[in-house]
Amino acid sequence: MKITIEKNIDKRLDIYLTNYLDYSRNQIADIIDNALILVNGKKQKSSYKLKANDVLEYNESDLEAFLNPDKELKPFEFKLDIRYEDDDLIILNKPKGILTHPTKYEKEKTIANALVYHCGNNLANINSQRAGIVHRLDKNTAGLMIAVKNDKFYSDIADQIKNKTLIRKYKAIVLGSPFDKKEGIINKSLVHYMKDNVKMLTVENKDEGLKAITKYKVLEEFKGASLVELELKTGRTHQIRVHMASTNHPVFGDTLYGAKSFMINEFYNLKTAEQLLQSYYISFEHPSLKKRMEFCLNENEFSEDFIKVLKFLRSKKNEH
Repeated sequence: MKITIEKNIDKRLDIYLTNYLDYSRNQIADIIDNALILVNGKKQKSSYKLKANDVLEYNESDLEAFLNPDKELKPFEFKLDIRYEDDDLIILNKPKGILTHPTKYEKEKTIANALVYHCGNNLANINSQRAGIVHRLDKNTAGLMIAVKNDKFYSDIADQIKNKTLIRKYKAIVLGSPFDKKEGIINKSLVHYMKDNVKMLTVENKDEGLKAITKYKVLEEFKGASLVELELKTGRTHQIRVHMASTNHPVFGDTLYGAKSFMINEFYNLKTAEQLLQSYYISFEHPSLKKRMEFCLNENEFSEDFIKVLKFLRSKKNEH
């Protein structure tokens, strides 16, 4: 991967990369110190001030291998809800409450470990924490996701995401109603919140941080809440959650992004396991079959939390 600095930005190398890559500043510093990111072909210090025409070079696989040295995934016996499977890929419906990839806190009970149990070594990137997974879902986000069984097709699917020909749609219950506009585009770059390796924050200057674009459409409005469809044009950590919070419509139950402070009397007895966010639609070009494939969940297949709250909101709406 190469990044060319187009103008004098008067910014330290580590700070620039923290906003550009989806890693913490401490991780970026370690990467720079170990010469895994070069500037004009040479190792530089974290404090190096970037100039116009500087070229940054790195290999994503090398970064991941460095940051995740313990690559061996232990099989986890877990019944996956598989919606489609062939020799090339798997479409599965991830339940709420389980991590997609291992973390330093949970190394075994994840979707990646479950895929190793199901597929053995027949997965792309089997020697990494990804184990065939092209795009992850947060622990408390449920729904459709793709796992790929060989490296060639993994790159194909990843390119479709990059080129925006792979379509991912979500539904969310968000707090607040009405919206200023019933549909639109949220184009706000994201940066890590201070030194937090998890929480993200929007920035006003689109040239800073990680480019993030979300298309939204309001489907239903209730008293104090709305049902929204969201289509990812980019795939950043917590993108939908932080984008919705930035519009003062945080995802219902999402305490990390302020939903708790927005709670109102109507929802006093409605408790959920964090955010009500559902990956419900995926469409892509099958790499070997060479045909467009679509997968969609019905509302009655959403997480229990989502169904419970949506049913409650609709019942209150029908009372008036």
